[in-house]
Amino acid sequence: MSPVKHKLFAMLCVLTSAMVWGFIWYPFRAMHEMGISNFATSMLVYLGAAAAGLTLFYKVFRDEFRFQPVLIPLTIAFGWCNFSYTWSVTEGEVMRVLLLFYLSPLWAVFFSWVLLKERLTRTGWGVVALSLVGCAVILYKPGAIGNDAPLSHGYEWLALSGGFAFAFGNVLSRRAKTLPVAAKSACIWFGVASMGFIGLVSRGQLGEVAAMPAVGWALVVAMAMSLFATSVVSQYGLTILPATQAMTLMLMELVFAALSAYLLAGEVMKPNEWLGGALIVGASLMSGKMTRKPAAAQAPAAEPSA
Repeated sequence: MSPVKHKLFAMLCVLTSAMVWGFIWYPFRAMHEMGISNFATSMLVYLGAAAAGLTLFYKVFRDEFRFQPVLIPLTIAFGWCNFSYTWSVTEGEVMRVLLLFYLSPLWAVFFSWVLLKERLTRTGWGVVALSLVGCAVILYKPGAIGNDAPLSHGYEWLALSGGFAFAFGNVLSRRAKTLPVAAKSACIWFGVASMGFIGLVSRGQLGEVAAMPAVGWALVVAMAMSLFATSVVSQYGLTILPATQAMTLMLMELVFAALSAYLLAGEVMKPNEWLGGALIVGASLMSGKMTRKPAAAQAPAAEPSA
């Protein structure tokens, strides 16, 4: 395959991933409306993805996997990131959830500074400002100081915490450069499945898995295979494309989500959400130039060997 075709295929992979994530809320919500909790759905879907991943990448895990302490916080961060996202879209407005989730570059500033010793550039300060203004615009409601306060819904807190966990997981992932991609993917699969299991046990609802109808099982299998395939093709695309181009394509998730929310749920964004969303998208597009590494880390002698 020629380099041009490689790049076009990589772009298609990232766009496909964005489309899947733009529509994935619908089957999760459909399961919720059938009386199957997000805990059960998440546990089963990600266990299915884990089974597929361990089967396909068996040799990678056998030859390259070594336990590292960073795997524990990675599993918690990536697990909560995906679990809180699917939970929030089953209960709240899809685009409001996504836009609050996309505040993750703002949280990444803090984690990059603490864990990677990176400092903000001027562009980075612009990203912070745009993100904060965008968040304020989205959350604004008449009488916000009174009873109808911002973040008055649980799903909004879930979305914000999911973006926070996403930023933390990404910074940890950048720090753990020696971990194979398959191991990082496994952190997502087992992290989400664990969150679902803990939720079911704490609520005494494990029995709902056995009582799930055939159509529910069919949806679980379809979602598991879709999310597993998406994780594989997106990783391929992200390794080929420049980071800025990949980020631009990934933001198409917002377009697909807005379309699907309108067509499938009749959700229409308010003017303040359009404006706040535009500010957050602009901040996300600049997020690749937010920080600079310490001088010591930039010197050639300090570069880690390949």
